[in-house]
Amino acid sequence: MILVTGGTGLVGAHLLIHLTEKGERVRAIYRNLENIQKTKSLFSLYKKDSLFEAIEWIQADILDIPTLEDAFQGITHVYHCAAMISFDPKDENRIRKTNIEGTANIVNFCLAYNIQKLCHISSIAALGDLAAHETIITEETEWNPEKLHSDYAISKYGAEMEIWRGQQEGLQVVMINPGVIIGPGFWDQGSGEFFTKIKNGFPFYTKGSTGYIAVTDVTTIMYQLMKSDIHGERYTLIAQNITFENILFSIADALKVKRPKFHATPLILNSLSQLDWVISTVFRTKRQLSKATVKSSYSTDLYSNTKIKNALNITFTDVFDYIKEIAI
Repeated sequence: MILVTGGTGLVGAHLLIHLTEKGERVRAIYRNLENIQKTKSLFSLYKKDSLFEAIEWIQADILDIPTLEDAFQGITHVYHCAAMISFDPKDENRIRKTNIEGTANIVNFCLAYNIQKLCHISSIAALGDLAAHETIITEETEWNPEKLHSDYAISKYGAEMEIWRGQQEGLQVVMINPGVIIGPGFWDQGSGEFFTKIKNGFPFYTKGSTGYIAVTDVTTIMYQLMKSDIHGERYTLIAQNITFENILFSIADALKVKRPKFHATPLILNSLSQLDWVISTVFRTKRQLSKATVKSSYSTDLYSNTKIKNALNITFTDVFDYIKEIAI
């Protein structure tokens, strides 16, 4: 039987659809019933309601050892999708605890229960930093601890260290580092917020860029990697490197709403970040524009997908076409 953590998030929920379509026996972790409804709604969106009934749900938390003992009974393979995503500095302790300690718990249980293989979802945020002579980020690019990284990036890097520890102790692992994952059904979080904000008239865009990928490509690749003999490897998953300007404009066009019209330069973003800090401090609200967020919004780093292409001979979904497909 397969265990999926994070089955109530964008990737985990789509993975559950993929696994049940393949006829796999699946158990998924949930923390509260409300979150399960999000996944159930996604199955309905794809007209896969009958497949949802095939999932064995168990209430557990990656930070709660006793509940994980129940979750791991009879499990042979694990997809670790659970993670906390936040770019608010106030969440530093919670995000590190969830992503690093939670991953350590999963690794320890995999070792204790002789799990055959673990697939871990990391992020391109945990990949390395370009040196002066480098032009594109790959799986071999070295992490530079002296450079500015978000707490999220640091937590995912720390989680990766736990995965490699598990490998050293005899666990077969495979890791993916996706870019920004585009997909339907979760419009209040992650990339779904792009669609929601643009639909509501978000006015700004930047000239920065990053890597993007359709969620269906992510789940397909995860499944293929787990079915293969590949282990002890990680793969950068991006379909295309795209500017934020082009992504936001394409979302606006797909939604048939006005495109953002104001170019937010680094100077403007830094000023807004300072204002955001003041508002957050006075009213105790969540930060929207931390220093790390501002930096990433005008970063022009490029990511290579050569390794995964060579490993699986994969053909990626065109991100712009996929945006048109899922925009509602």
